[in-house]
Amino acid sequence: MALADTTIETSDGESLQAELYLPDAPTTAVVITHPHPQMGGDMYTPVPAGFFGALDGGSVAGLRFNFRGVGRSTGAHDKGGAERLDVAAALDHLAEAAPGVPLLLAGWSFGADVSLTIDDERVAGWFLAAPPLGVVDPAEMTAQTSPAPKVLAIGENDQFNPPDKAAVTVADWQNTSIQVIQGADHFFGGQLPDLVARFSQFLDQTA
Repeated sequence: MALADTTIETSDGESLQAELYLPDAPTTAVVITHPHPQMGGDMYTPVPAGFFGALDGGSVAGLRFNFRGVGRSTGAHDKGGAERLDVAAALDHLAEAAPGVPLLLAGWSFGADVSLTIDDERVAGWFLAAPPLGVVDPAEMTAQTSPAPKVLAIGENDQFNPPDKAAVTVADWQNTSIQVIQGADHFFGGQLPDLVARFSQFLDQTA
């Protein structure tokens, strides 16, 4: 199986619409999260779609999904609270599909912030596109104390959390770096290929 629609069951009884890319012999696996559900965000928006598409033909397994209340996913939006259960369930689902390989988290905006709240020793790294670092209180972002690498890829003209502001927030975080995407804003636009290339490079480095 390479590409398949699937359903993720959360610990609180919700069913999430998802899509799984599973190569024959995966070397790594990544869960991809999407931007704010109340601002049109779903797993098909440009950044998660770009990340997921970059996996095609490679050895990295991937899972993208719709947060609760989005698309065919049951439940209701919870401002980043219960969505943590969605990411945790996605990790479990992917770990079962691709056992024994490093697990990574990648996300854009809202999804990036929620991903940073995941406290799971299986996570071997985070790639975070334009995290607002404000959807969830940064104090609740348990990833900050993880020794696993965290790369924040932020457009130089990000309207919500520009690189200089983000640098202050993460100054004391473990193993955290910021990559500035020249010419990009929060939505990346024409700089999306640059972002996706950096995502692919991160996968190669953490495999």
